[in-house]
Amino acid sequence: MPIIEQSLGQLARKIPGSTEVFRRYHLSYCCGGKQRLGEALEGQGINPETVIAELEQLEAEGDSGRNWSEASAAELTEHIVERYHNRHRQQLPELAQLAAKVEAVHAAHPQCPKGLAEHLAYMWQELETHMGKEEQVLFPMLTGACGIQSRGPLLVMRAEHDEHRQALERIITLTDNLQPPAGACNTWHALYIGLEQFCDDLVQHMHLENNILFEDPDELLESYR
Repeated sequence: MPIIEQSLGQLARKIPGSTEVFRRYHLSYCCGGKQRLGEALEGQGINPETVIAELEQLEAEGDSGRNWSEASAAELTEHIVERYHNRHRQQLPELAQLAAKVEAVHAAHPQCPKGLAEHLAYMWQELETHMGKEEQVLFPMLTGACGIQSRGPLLVMRAEHDEHRQALERIITLTDNLQPPAGACNTWHALYIGLEQFCDDLVQHMHLENNILFEDPDELLESYR
């Protein structure tokens, strides 16, 4: 079914990140979740082509299928920043807002993910600091003539990746393995779908760095001798 014919609630459940688009255009996907996208856009006098293009871009999943082990450090770092760093910067603020809303509205529900919004805010702060260090320090070293000096920062980044994995495990614990309860509202469903996409993205992000870009620290050091 074309995107424009689907309801706001369906799209919020189906497309991670769509809630940020709806909020920006003042489209009610929770209480007005049964309304078709086309009807909602017409009611607001919004050009449907613009919104549909944004939703289609969000719907596109995963990487291009390229074998990144064959790419240069410059190509891979550029891909990581564009595909993952920039995406995380969109994902986490929106997910934290959704979590805060779910916690506020459903505080009395026994499966309410209490503490999730705070955890995501903390995770966002830590991840933003981590990505900044990669972009400003480590990546320029790996793509420049200072590769031999990158061993220290590289080991620090690997250690922080372990902390990110623990933070992901905390998300799984707080959300009952990302399973919303029966009768959960559209916001709750959208939150868990978005979290699933974020977790998948972060795992793939760390895989590209740990297993391809960073390599083994000692082997990397040997390559510059």
